[in-house]
Amino acid sequence: MEHPFMWYDILPSPLRLLPQHTFTALLVMALLLVLACLARRSLLQSTDPVVPEDGVSIRNVFELLVELIVGLSDGIIGLKGRKYVHLFGSFFIFILTANLFGLLPGFSPPTNNLNTTLGLGLVSFCAYHYFGMREHGAGYIKQFLGPMLVLAPFFLVLEGISHLVRPFSLALRLFGNMFGDHLVVEIFTDLTKVGVPVLFYILGALVSVIQAFVFTLLSVIYVAMAISHEH
Repeated sequence: MEHPFMWYDILPSPLRLLPQHTFTALLVMALLLVLACLARRSLLQSTDPVVPEDGVSIRNVFELLVELIVGLSDGIIGLKGRKYVHLFGSFFIFILTANLFGLLPGFSPPTNNLNTTLGLGLVSFCAYHYFGMREHGAGYIKQFLGPMLVLAPFFLVLEGISHLVRPFSLALRLFGNMFGDHLVVEIFTDLTKVGVPVLFYILGALVSVIQAFVFTLLSVIYVAMAISHEH
């Protein structure tokens, strides 16, 4: 199969010192920062920030996404989970935008590279342990020791393996789905040119949303378990 055209390939040499997935991830971050600034300006200029704008706007889209993440957090953690919404929202919006970038001609999603998804998985891993330590202090270690002191060494090993697997599980799930989805779209676009690829673009958009949601959902669950007092 012929190598598809990529905008990255025509960049000046100094910019191509960065790997393609890193460059695209930075591009996604820059885009989101610009959109966030526009949404914030719209919010500050509004006479009543509680009232949504008419029609479809950047502010309305961001408010819809935030409402979705707040609802997800409230449903799993409760109201006290709202102080972690900034993390969950960042995961969902960044991953969703990065995934959708793969549907733009000449772009490859940064999430179809294992380095990107592993980085996201490690951020989730470090974050929920940090929140657990902040919530419980030194008592957080009790979550790894099980219900009986005599079984503590066994549970420590078991729980340790379980937690160490989590960032790799998050990374491989997101990477595998996005790599496969992008490859399918690329193959059918190369074979049929028009018509049929539209169906796979629609499927790709659906996969992009689902994978962003799944990664965020699992991160919310991990935080909920880390800060829980019911162990």
